[in-house]
Amino acid sequence: MGGKLDDYRAVAPRGSVDFMLRIAERLRGRRIVQVSVSRYGGAAAEILNRIVPILNDLGIETAWEVMLGSADFDAIVTAVSKGLAGVEQVVTEAMLARLHATCAGNARRLPLDADLVIVHDAATLLLVEGRPPAGRWLWRYHGDLSSPQPQLWNALRPFVDKYDAAVFSAPKFAAPLSTRRFVIAPSIDPLSERNREMPRGEQSRHLERLGVRTDKPILLQVGPFERLQDPLGVVNAYRLVKMHHDVRLVLAGSPPGPGGVLAETQEAASQDPDVTVLVLPPDPQTELNALERAATIVLQKPLFTDFGTDVATAMWKGKPVVGSLAGGIPSQIVSKVTGYTVETVEGAAFRIRHLLSNPELIGRMGAAGREHVRRNFLITRHLGDYLALLAHLTG
Repeated sequence: MGGKLDDYRAVAPRGSVDFMLRIAERLRGRRIVQVSVSRYGGAAAEILNRIVPILNDLGIETAWEVMLGSADFDAIVTAVSKGLAGVEQVVTEAMLARLHATCAGNARRLPLDADLVIVHDAATLLLVEGRPPAGRWLWRYHGDLSSPQPQLWNALRPFVDKYDAAVFSAPKFAAPLSTRRFVIAPSIDPLSERNREMPRGEQSRHLERLGVRTDKPILLQVGPFERLQDPLGVVNAYRLVKMHHDVRLVLAGSPPGPGGVLAETQEAASQDPDVTVLVLPPDPQTELNALERAATIVLQKPLFTDFGTDVATAMWKGKPVVGSLAGGIPSQIVSKVTGYTVETVEGAAFRIRHLLSNPELIGRMGAAGREHVRRNFLITRHLGDYLALLAHLTG
């Protein structure tokens, strides 16, 4: 959590904090348990690290439990998660049996006696087999379940239907289910290290440390150096822009896993001093804050992604975003108002050139983007939605 509840009054839409306090009154005395596979990394951990302290600050007793599993369990979870996202995987009966056994063991170990148990993502899905008779159970899936691997989904879907409800991040991410479905969009925390206001002097020090020069307009993409993030497509878009505008390109991301394209990206950038490839340290919240504030235009051009709140974090800093149609990106960009959605490298280059040729448009779109995020993608809206759902489910 970036700050105390009252601190959000200065940045959130008027009445947001009071709305949360009124709903929280109804939930006092309820006990909530959240369960995830880890406290670090991933959308679930990022959200729970912010929401759990606030729920307790609101007087709603909320615990956060974490699954235990062996190294082979982690590999199974990775395969299952990719399969549910529609990336073809080999998931055998033995792997599903291991997933089932691990969830059963954790269901016996964890204190899951609560008014509401919220289970996050695929790794914990089968915990529902051990649910006690009392209490309501909610499955929160943070990814895109619109086109899962059919055989895998046929095996797991009956477990989802044992929950009292399921929550997705966008309507298009939701799979058909017998149980009730709800949509709550993700959010950003305006008081977190990634999004807090940063004085220009501090920003300059971080940029100097990273080796990023600010003598020309900066195009920035943040994302892992993986093929699905299309960093090479961003380099190609930059080259088309560079024929008409003297700009710099910064590609910043975490170290890639197996099959990453860091070496290819570095090779593509090696002959151009205006392209900077940054491999960021673990938990680079401060660095990303400085980079996004230094950018003139932010690109988010993945071929596949989940909701992709990197778009909202850039817009919160007053930057127009040129983004692809993948995942939740079109849900965040109001095209021609806060930025542009594009389908091709050429389309991205065209929109960037248009912005660079119309500097007043950059400022106008940036301001519209910040206000759009303030009204729709701050943690205060997220918590209001969350509390309303909890009140609905627990009576």
